Amino acid sequence: MQFKHLDANWHFPTNIRQGIGRFQELAECCAELGIKKPLIVTDPGLAKLDFIKKAEQVCQGAGITSGVFSQVSSNPTEENVQAGTEIFHQGSHDGVIALGGGSALDAGKAIALMVGQNRPLWDFEDKNDNYKRVNVRAMAPVIAVPTTAGTGSEVGRVAVITDPKAKCKRLIFHPNIMPKLVILDAELTLALPDKLTAATGMDALSHALEAYCATYFHPMAQGIALESIRLIKQYLPRAYANGQDVEARCKVLVAATMGATAFQRGLGAMHALAHPLGAIYNSHHGLLNAILMPYVLKANQSKIEQPVTRLAQYLDLPLATFDGFLDWVLSLRHQLDIPDTLAQIGIDLSQAEIVAKMAIADPSAMGNPICLSQQQYHTLFESAVLGRL
Repeated sequence: MQFKHLDANWHFPTNIRQGIGRFQELAECCAELGIKKPLIVTDPGLAKLDFIKKAEQVCQGAGITSGVFSQVSSNPTEENVQAGTEIFHQGSHDGVIALGGGSALDAGKAIALMVGQNRPLWDFEDKNDNYKRVNVRAMAPVIAVPTTAGTGSEVGRVAVITDPKAKCKRLIFHPNIMPKLVILDAELTLALPDKLTAATGMDALSHALEAYCATYFHPMAQGIALESIRLIKQYLPRAYANGQDVEARCKVLVAATMGATAFQRGLGAMHALAHPLGAIYNSHHGLLNAILMPYVLKANQSKIEQPVTRLAQYLDLPLATFDGFLDWVLSLRHQLDIPDTLAQIGIDLSQAEIVAKMAIADPSAMGNPICLSQQQYHTLFESAVLGRL
């Protein structure tokens, strides 16, 4: 196979089978984890495509019976998780194959957690020591198969679930929620439309960039973030320009996984704002991060100028300074046809107070280089709506 030299088996941060065509190893992965009757969790769009039929056929060929649950919203909700948990029990399933973009992966991880719990979902929100409430032995094993290159949820220790009543996103956390095994097969991303390629790719960049600039001491994660950004710089424009560029798709998919691995170091104001905006406006998470990125960079400039200058040097930018890096971000956004402002995707200032209040309370805010006040989040949001850079 032309790209066979790119194949690899990694055991950090979990077991990862990376390479073209490795989706065919799905049944082998089930056997490795002792899964005999997996529930495939995906979204309604993917459920209609060949991915799911192929997954069922691969399992069936090895004598593994699978079921499918696809009632997953673009921003998965508590109701989605409850419905999936019921289907899991009704079908006597013993594991989850989370197949799709970030929504399907997050929903699949949350379902695998909840099948063995007798507490409500929000009792496991990432606050204080809530994770200690989890009955770990009753959790179901998860195999994650991403079909987009952005969220990195396949290596995440949280599931992002929307609470429609409170109009917010909640992070459901447990170290064991991370999938036991991941298949990174870039062939599954070849059909991704250019707009989603751009939005999810910029989401991956936001993870790596915020992790690189975050306040927590984790040099290993910072190094991973650095190389993730370089891969995105080199290969995301190629994947956007030609969706059939297998090498570019492969490298961006790996970069997305690296970005999510790195954000153990922390995230920041991009995500602190993107989470409430996604919950209130049901907007695409990656697109929100892409639009917010330059505004957050400017807001943090006084604290991140030195590390971003080092980053610009590593990326071999013509102007290896903070301004040079900001110019590259703006140029990349233009190249990918990312809107300049939140107003261009239908977000106005009517909810500014609520957004600012939710942003300062979001767990991602703790990793921001500057501890922004509610008023500063209000101003930052206002700038992103009006285009004041």
